[in-house]
Amino acid sequence: QVQLVESGGGLVQSGGSLRLSCAASGPIFINYHMAWFRQAPGKEREFVAAITWSGGTTRYTESVKGRLTISRDNAKKTVYLQMNSLKPEDTAVYYCATSPGPILTTTPGSYGSWGQGTQVTVSS
Repeated sequence: QVQLVESGGGLVQSGGSLRLSCAASGPIFINYHMAWFRQAPGKEREFVAAITWSGGTTRYTESVKGRLTISRDNAKKTVYLQMNSLKPEDTAVYYCATSPGPILTTTPGSYGSWGQGTQVTVSS
C-alpha cells in the first residue's frame, strides 16, 4: 500500500506560480502511474494531469495545458506539479493519486491510493 503526502499549496495572486509535491512511502512507487486531481467547493473532483511510471507519457486536462507540468523523480518517490500562470479558477484542493495501470486514465475510480490534499488559492 502506497501512502501519499501532498505539500506546496498556498495563496498566490493571479499569474503567479506554485510547485506542488507528492511524497510517497512504500517500496513499489516506481510501479505506479501517478496523477493530480482537484476539487473546488461544491464541484466534483476533476482530473488535472497524469504521468506514467517511467515518466515517458503525460496527460493533461485541456484547461491546464501549457500552464501546468507534471513530473516525477522515482529515486525520491515524489511526483510534482509545477503550476504557472495561475488563474482564480485553479483554486481547489489538489490531490495526488496512484494507479497500477497499464492505461494512463483520467477517471478517479481507476486510482487507488490518495493523499489528504493541499489547498491552492489564487486571488484575482
